[in-house]
Order: sequence, then structure tokens, then C-alpha cells
Amino acid sequence: MSASRLHRVAVLVLEGAKPLDVGIPAQVFTTRASMPYEVRVCGAVPGLVTGGDGLSYHVAHGLDALEWAEMVFVPGYRFPDREDPPRAVVDALLAAHGRGARLAAISTGAFALAATGLLDGRRATTHWHYTRALAERHPLVKVDENVLFVDEGSVLTSAGAASGIDLCLHVLRGDLGVAASNHAARRLVAAPYRSGGQAQYVPRSVPEPLGERFAATREWALHRLAEPLTLDALARHAGVSPRTFSRRFVEDTGYTPMQWVMRARIDLARELLERSELGVEQIADDVGLGTGANLRLHFQRILGTTPSDYRRTFTKGE
Repeated sequence: MSASRLHRVAVLVLEGAKPLDVGIPAQVFTTRASMPYEVRVCGAVPGLVTGGDGLSYHVAHGLDALEWAEMVFVPGYRFPDREDPPRAVVDALLAAHGRGARLAAISTGAFALAATGLLDGRRATTHWHYTRALAERHPLVKVDENVLFVDEGSVLTSAGAASGIDLCLHVLRGDLGVAASNHAARRLVAAPYRSGGQAQYVPRSVPEPLGERFAATREWALHRLAEPLTLDALARHAGVSPRTFSRRFVEDTGYTPMQWVMRARIDLARELLERSELGVEQIADDVGLGTGANLRLHFQRILGTTPSDYRRTFTKGE
């Protein structure tokens, strides 16, 4: 995405909209020097929209904002399984998508996208409390209850409110690159990238006492990616056996420890490709992959492209 102009984002507030779900895209994409976006918050009609959790919203724009937008976020709302949004809203979403806009749902906003039929035959997710209801109400949707978000290209969905941040950062990574996404994450005091699924947030009968310890180990590893990082070293830092660490790590993140380390190294390589003029060999050494050939191999396997092609994507037009 070129940063030479502002890119247009609409946040569509429906009756019963959840405050966090509304605020996340509005804040992440708010116009600033480092963020080439313009945001308009809208409703079915301009004026007061009754929200959920005791809050209401005064929106300046109606559905005409969807004609203007290049991306439309639909925040979650109360009782999404009871009835579909107004027909005018559904039609406006369909028309925006038909013009090429991307549609993104946060939490139960997935029900509004499902009402358009655009999720039929596609993977989608929503808050874990509503995944069964979404599957029952829209049986053609391939509901995945074990992910934080799903990117189907022109239609994206996410789980609970916090995963809306994950989705927004994912969009930023695709639009502006890892460096911009990481910058936004630091501003939000959020994790730049959370792997794993929402199953970890479903109530369990037995609490996981090691979550914070493993989070500290992941942070420790992120500052040592250039060094040899073995399963034994990670487990030793966490204070558990390698076998226990490996099993619990998969439960927490969805990846084995070494898969997670590899992806962290590739993410750091992406940032260096975007923000520096270092050669591939030097970057490979800086991220702990040793050689350019090794970096190219894993870069292609994980991202489906080469370091050189990736760098050109973020330098063309400069």
C-alpha cells in the first residue's frame, strides 16, 4: 500500500455495539504521521446509536461512508444471533464489497458479514461464546473456533475484542509492513503478533499456572534471536523440563517452541528488510539463521516469497 495518500477506513456501528470493538479500529487506524489512514465512524443513519454496556455513540456519518471507504470494520454487537442487521446495512456492505472494499469483523460483527452471504463457503471465526450459534445460523460458513482471526482476502473476521487488535495489526503488516505494525503495537502496548488460538481463552476447569512464566520466556527469546536458541535453553529459562515446556508451549501458542522461534526470526528479518539496507547475508546472521541460503529457504516456506521480492514490495515508489 502506498503511503502517498490517506487510505479510507469506515467503522460501522450497529445497535448494541460493544465499546472495545468500536474503539480498537478507530484508534489503531487514526490519522497520524506514521499512519496514512482516515477513519469515519458511521451508523445505519447519522446521529445517536444505542450501544452495549451502557454506552451510546453519536456518529457523524450514515451508510454513505461505506461508499467512500476502502476498508469497513464491523464491531461486535449484543445478541447477534437473534436477528440480522437492517436490510439497508446488509445491502451497503454488499455494495462496498462489490466496489472492492475489504470487510473486517471484530468479534460478533461476523454475524453481520455472514448475513451478506459473503462468508458462505469461507472460513470465519467469532467470539468463542458464539461460534456454535454462528455455525447454526449460517451453516454454509466454515466456522473455525480455534483461531484469533481469519483472513480470507477481501473478508476478514476475528474472535473476541482483544483479537480485534491482532486483526488490525495483521492488516497493518499487509498494508505497511512489519515495522509499521510493530510501531503501532508499541503505541498500543500490545503484542506485535500473538500466535495460537482462542481455545486458550475458553474457561478451563484447571487453570494454567505457567502462562506468565512462558510469556517471560518468549520475551527473553525475542531479545536473543541472533544467539543459538535450543529447546533446552528455553525450558531452562522457564524452569521446567524440555518435555513439559514443549507440551505447554504448543497449548499456549499453537506452535512448537522451535517453530515459534523460526517465525520470530523471520519477522525480525522482515523488519530489517523494510527498514535497513543490510544485505541478505548480514540479516541472516543478525536474526540467527546463519546464511542467506537458510534465510531464503525459511522465508519462502513461511511467507511464500523471497527476501529480495519482499524488500522490493516496500521500497517501490520511494
